[in-house]
Amino acid sequence: MNSNKKTGRIAGALLLFTFISGVIIFQVLQSSVLSSKDFSGIALNNENNLILSTILGTFSGIASIIVSILLLPIFKKQHYNLAFLYVAFCIVNFVAIMIDNHNVLEMLEFSKAFAQNANEASNSLNIMKTVLSEKHLWTHYFYLLISTFPVFVLYYTLFVSKLVPKILSVFGLIAVLLMFIQITATIFGKNVSGNIMLPMALIQLVFPIWLIIKGLKAATSTE
Repeated sequence: MNSNKKTGRIAGALLLFTFISGVIIFQVLQSSVLSSKDFSGIALNNENNLILSTILGTFSGIASIIVSILLLPIFKKQHYNLAFLYVAFCIVNFVAIMIDNHNVLEMLEFSKAFAQNANEASNSLNIMKTVLSEKHLWTHYFYLLISTFPVFVLYYTLFVSKLVPKILSVFGLIAVLLMFIQITATIFGKNVSGNIMLPMALIQLVFPIWLIIKGLKAATSTE
């Protein structure tokens, strides 16, 4: 039981780091680029922020994998397949993060080249700039979509294992489904209010804090 509590608290601290880093990356460091089609000048003015965002994103992805590995021995006792599925999805999520990071840095390097040849900027360069912007948006939204998979498995495993109060796991499942709906709708060009993402923000803040304070409960194997 003490082992579960300690592991849960460490996992909670790491999950809180991933949440806070996500807010910093997308609401602070990358917000100006994500909200602009004409990114070249903005990217140059925010070069350090963009580089920092990719570094922070990388560490966030690593933290998620560490959480899945920490929870693996505990989850295996509850549901063997879900335990490894969680690890697998965290790894896939990390790959998606790295692809998103690559596109951010690609936009930054293009902005530098575009600025150096501003007087000779051709229609082809302007077209390329548009393509890179759209490419980044696509990879960003697909990364967000992929990020819902490990989160869903996490809360579902917690639900079936009863390692946390059901109100947390059920709320988490509802929140991730709402996030999945919002992102999928955005990908298909449908206008869905971003407010349905608020439950995800709430649970991703509350759950890690709860873990840090309480840790995970002991539970008997369900296999």
